[in-house]
Amino acid sequence: MLDKPKPDERSGPRGNESSPPSIEAEKGKGGIVLKLGGDWLARTIGTIEDKIEETSRADLGGTVTLDCGGIGRMDTSGAFLIERLAREMDGKGGKVEFQGAEKDQTLFEAVRKSLDVKRQAPAPKSTNRLTDFFAAIGENMFAIVREVAMGLNIVGAALYGAGRRMTGQTQIRPAAIVNQMDRMGVRAVPIITLMSFLIGAVIAQQGAFQLRNFGAEIFVVDLVGILQLREIGVLLTAIMIAGRSGSAITAEIGSMKMREEVDALHVIGLNPIGVLIFPRLVALVIVLPLLAFIADIAGLLGAIVVTWIYSGIPPDAFITRLRGAVDVATVFAGLIKAPFMAIVIGVVASMEGMKVGGSAESLGKHVTASVVKSIFLVILMDAVFAIFYAAIGY
Repeated sequence: MLDKPKPDERSGPRGNESSPPSIEAEKGKGGIVLKLGGDWLARTIGTIEDKIEETSRADLGGTVTLDCGGIGRMDTSGAFLIERLAREMDGKGGKVEFQGAEKDQTLFEAVRKSLDVKRQAPAPKSTNRLTDFFAAIGENMFAIVREVAMGLNIVGAALYGAGRRMTGQTQIRPAAIVNQMDRMGVRAVPIITLMSFLIGAVIAQQGAFQLRNFGAEIFVVDLVGILQLREIGVLLTAIMIAGRSGSAITAEIGSMKMREEVDALHVIGLNPIGVLIFPRLVALVIVLPLLAFIADIAGLLGAIVVTWIYSGIPPDAFITRLRGAVDVATVFAGLIKAPFMAIVIGVVASMEGMKVGGSAESLGKHVTASVVKSIFLVILMDAVFAIFYAAIGY
């Protein structure tokens, strides 16, 4: 008959079951003896790591003996933990001896060989201020190119989606657009009106104060009318919307990215740009010119109130002078900027939202970047329009 294979003597009576490792201190003839028992395996040593740390910090005298005779099974993780304990006690000036570790000698030798390998320190990075300067310029240029490409991709996808909706290939969802118009436009009217009223009043007061020295206070009407209608009204409205609605768009899309809702849209066959970004872009393009017009009216009202109280210019005289200073083209010179600024704000906010990672820190970082970039680009666009108007003589 064939002999039956004998079970591993170190497996214990429970076969594949593992017993938790243990460590007990006893006083021997030559010093402290640490008796190790149980199974020192990767799946069991977690229960004794804290006790090993306490033992390594304790003062156990000059000579310590590690008795490994009671260990059942051991793998590399257990041998590493025991060897680390021995080295920490040896580093404190004591003498460490092993006892009963002959059966696991191969494991201990492999662990010691690995720990004794000298790891080379990373080579210091050679730096040069000149090359670092040009390298930073190159990195920033590539980052700008990537940002522009991503923004154009969003604009292109939105235009493609608009074409499909206009041709009836995709269903139009006016409820989503109207909802965004309510959130970005209607609810922003009070703060836009108050801000523009105060700005118009301040411009009128400061202008009248300076022009009074020349006896030309009436020209404050020309100053306020042209400045408010061409520049201040639409610019401050766009900046306010960039901080209010742009940050909200980034936070909403970024939160969806964190919760993997954007990936879920991909899975069910929907285009996230068409579902999330397109309604917001359309709403911004519609409401920003309307808010700019409201801001212009509020700014002029603020100027009328201040000039009446501060300079004694009655409202009818203000309006009569305003008709001669501005015309319809002046109004549209400011309002025509609004749709372009709306597209910039929407694209930047959506782009930053799509770049959000899986942490709250990433969300906050991209919301901040969205507001800063949007305001910078809005001011830059206003400057480009000013240069364009000057070039065509308007």
